[in-house]
Amino acid sequence: METFDIFSVFTMLGGLAFFLYGMNVMSQSLEKLTGGKLETALRKMTSSRFKSLLLGMGITIAIQSSSAVTVMLVGLVNSGIMQLEQTVAVCFGADIGTTLTAWILSLAGLKGDNFFIRMLKPSSFSPLIALAGIMMIMLSKRSKKKDIGSIMLGFSILMTGMTLMSGAAAPLAENESFQEFLVMFKNPLLGVLVGAAFTGIIQSSAASIGILQAFSQTGGMTVAMAAPIIMGLNIGTCVTALLSSIGVKKNAKRVAAIHISIKIIGVLVLLPITILLEHTVAKSFFESTISPIGIAIGHTIFNLAITFLLLPFSNQLVKLSRKVVSDKKDDDEIVDNGPELDMNLFKIPAVAVEACRGAAVEMAKHTETTISDALSVLRSYDDKLAEKVVEGEQLIDRYEDKLGGYLVKISKSSVTSADGRKVSKMMHVIGNLERISDHAVNLVESAQEMREKELAFSDEGIMELDVICAAVNENIHNAIKAYIDDDLAVAHTVEPLEEVVDGIIVELKNRHIERLQSGNCTVQLGYIFQDILINLERISDHCSNIAGCLIEIEEKTNIHEYWTDVKENDEQFRTLYKQYMDKYLSQLEV
Repeated sequence: METFDIFSVFTMLGGLAFFLYGMNVMSQSLEKLTGGKLETALRKMTSSRFKSLLLGMGITIAIQSSSAVTVMLVGLVNSGIMQLEQTVAVCFGADIGTTLTAWILSLAGLKGDNFFIRMLKPSSFSPLIALAGIMMIMLSKRSKKKDIGSIMLGFSILMTGMTLMSGAAAPLAENESFQEFLVMFKNPLLGVLVGAAFTGIIQSSAASIGILQAFSQTGGMTVAMAAPIIMGLNIGTCVTALLSSIGVKKNAKRVAAIHISIKIIGVLVLLPITILLEHTVAKSFFESTISPIGIAIGHTIFNLAITFLLLPFSNQLVKLSRKVVSDKKDDDEIVDNGPELDMNLFKIPAVAVEACRGAAVEMAKHTETTISDALSVLRSYDDKLAEKVVEGEQLIDRYEDKLGGYLVKISKSSVTSADGRKVSKMMHVIGNLERISDHAVNLVESAQEMREKELAFSDEGIMELDVICAAVNENIHNAIKAYIDDDLAVAHTVEPLEEVVDGIIVELKNRHIERLQSGNCTVQLGYIFQDILINLERISDHCSNIAGCLIEIEEKTNIHEYWTDVKENDEQFRTLYKQYMDKYLSQLEV
């Protein structure tokens, strides 16, 4: 008979290390595999409590971490992507989804010599899964298959850790000191506190449940001992959400408050019921020993019970969170300082990428509005509109600063090739958007100079500016639409129009020289006209850069060689170029 000694402790700690590492590898690989679909689903599928519940379950099963889902919710609320009320049912779903891990781990407790029963044991099938996983990692060239291999390998390491912990705990069945230690847990309050503290320390309810299941195989743990510990483990899992809520907005803090409120209220309601049953009608049941499967059942019953009990009171939970995290100062209604990109989202890079894309889309929309306003100021000066353009440019600068820094950090983390392309596109696009907004301010400054010096263009000059501004405005719209909709067909329309813009500007410069020579234009006004044309040309160039970036990354081509080729050989390019020439040059000939 083996005895429990210091080496058993070493084995148990090693098993815990394998378990936690395997869980981490599996969760990260699952997150990479699902990509930004998680964040997209969270934004689109929260129209009803039932959908949100299923969504929370599905995402937790997909990434095997209810803590990660809660952290994701904190980040999304802090970034303004989700509303507080949308998160409640998702939290309940995440709690139910996390019970799947306990059911998988309970397979370690199966007993029997039947071939199929033996194959269900982790010690039997995890080596085969590990072999398949490592072969996929080593032999596959596609990142998706490598991620699947990492999931399989992580699962096998996790199960190996579970087997090591179970084996190390086995000698405790005959250990008198351990039996005396278990007597302490006849006090249900102590069981709740120990369960909460242990899970809070290791920040993984799955690992805590796994360890409890390993100890249950000693045969010395009763249902009465295990039930309070399971409840405590569920409270402890909220620590991760509480830590992630440090330094965020009040609504984001309330997500963590809702999560922990659900668990505490659940324990306050269910623990007295458990104690009452233990001392009355179900005494023999609570005195019976519990198996790993029994712990999985208890974990599931607790989370299902609190869902059925508290889900109908979702609005009340939101109100409670507002009392726990009170509004001493309204920090949510502030001046727009750019995107609020929560650092918690880094824990799930795919979600962080999608949050950045949402912010980049907002930046693009602000840029289009700012340019449109600047062109209006150029046509008919207005102080308020000019001030709005300057404020718009400052906002776009803040977007570029925050997004740029955030994207650099993401690019250093482990992201899928698809998310890597998104990051690359965003880094190129936001730089061009920021430069476009700078030129918008330059246009307003030209308009202000004309107003201060009481200068005005001739009717012919105004007509020419109307034509070139219309062409540039259309190109901005096309470039931004191509990025927002990820539409390569629209992206391909930008360069033909850019060529037309360049041609129109050459024509307008020639006409301007003729007016100077004939005395129909002053030198002072001519400088302003030249500055306006230069800024409009640069804006169109940046539109071309945006479209070119989309085409280069998605079609995997060298954009300079590509443009040279299509300008010479592509019929569609020539057709679009002719259409734009006819559209805008014809207006100049009127």
